[in-house]
Amino acid sequence: MILKQYYLACLSHASYLIADEGSASAVVIDPQRDIDQYLHDAKSLGVKIRHVLLTHFHADFVAGHLELQQKTGANIYLGRRGQAEYPAEVMQDGGSLALGKLRFDFLETPGHTPEGISIVLSDESQVEAEPHAVFTGDTLFIGDVGRPDLLASVGVSAEALAGMLYDSLHDKLMKLPDSTLVYPAHGAGSLCGKSLSQETVSTIGEQRRLNYALQSMSREAFIEMVSADQPPAPAYFPFAANLNREVHPTLDQSMEAARNHLTLEAVLQQQQAGAQLLDTRDPETFAAGHIQGSLNVGLGGKFATWAGSVLDRQRPIVVLADPGRSEEAVMRLGRIGLEPVAGVFEGVEQAMKQRPELLQSVSRYDPDALRQRLGKVDPPIVLDVRQPGERQQSQIEGSLFIPLGQLGGRLDEVPQGREVVMVCAGGYRSMIAASVLQEAERHGRPPVETADLRGGMGAWLQQASTC
Repeated sequence: MILKQYYLACLSHASYLIADEGSASAVVIDPQRDIDQYLHDAKSLGVKIRHVLLTHFHADFVAGHLELQQKTGANIYLGRRGQAEYPAEVMQDGGSLALGKLRFDFLETPGHTPEGISIVLSDESQVEAEPHAVFTGDTLFIGDVGRPDLLASVGVSAEALAGMLYDSLHDKLMKLPDSTLVYPAHGAGSLCGKSLSQETVSTIGEQRRLNYALQSMSREAFIEMVSADQPPAPAYFPFAANLNREVHPTLDQSMEAARNHLTLEAVLQQQQAGAQLLDTRDPETFAAGHIQGSLNVGLGGKFATWAGSVLDRQRPIVVLADPGRSEEAVMRLGRIGLEPVAGVFEGVEQAMKQRPELLQSVSRYDPDALRQRLGKVDPPIVLDVRQPGERQQSQIEGSLFIPLGQLGGRLDEVPQGREVVMVCAGGYRSMIAASVLQEAERHGRPPVETADLRGGMGAWLQQASTC
């Protein structure tokens, strides 16, 4: 048996290739959409990918099941409640799939979603064919469990799903042997839970002892606990989940946009016609100068998550990137299904030199300078764009609070006529927020002087401790 985990840090996503050397066959579980690594490894191992298993219709990324099916002819497997447009094998609770000496048993484990399943792997070549591992999708994480509140918009309550989750954990997963390895679909940083560990593998026994959500409590107490204090979900989640149910173009087709290199004039024409200019350069570079009205989501951070939170998927996107990085940006947008990309442009800095009238910038305060400015007459508005949990831990006195994912819909709450200084944890999200305000000016919002706090709350608190 060969078992390989692939961890995509920018989406905190884990996928798996499991191969049986004897039958030269392999299974892929919850693949990411760019599938070359699975194809490469299968070829290196001398095995053929025959099956693709989805634990549920993921909301935070578009899976690569259709890509693998197209390239390898693999069969797609879903749980009993997984209704999809494409051909797929629907597995009943307790059903199994054989791969040489390997056996995959399907457990219905709803709770994060109604169609969620977990997959138990056993090696029947062993004398005692006890479960070797369980692939838990978003039902059980390391240190946490899946959030139950993502389907409220389609009429499935968090309380109902939380009750299902309790039953799935206690009636199914916690009945596995303590030695069973636990392989989830996500790790720390994912918004599919609220307290995920940095670890990417554990055991049932360790989780039974250490996972806060598996400690002794009533079903009612569990429902209340897991339904509360979940971080805001990005706006693209329902869209991505639906794409995972549907027949849609493969990533190869979407990547054609990366070969459409636009001139500066074509970029401006696209913007005038309603396209969004997505500047993927780092925040420091963006602050120094960018094309007026550009949105900044740097490739160096949680690019897909925040691009999916601030971009309008109904409007075309023009990707602005450092030389040689536009293809990466288009691919990472494709991972979450943001595909109306009209073209790419890699000459922003040169354009700024040739057309300085297009230049826009964002002022940046160091902590000490902002403290002095706040103490003067007519101080700026400080706008905190972090998540609620971060805000509870620390904040700048008197600051306004609007989480970044909600900012586009709450611009009327941002005062006009005063400078607005954006604040996040380290400076990545605050620059996105500054660009959201600047882009809104193109749609009729009165101009506002926009700035951010360099280094964010981390720098603010460190500077305070040395005063």
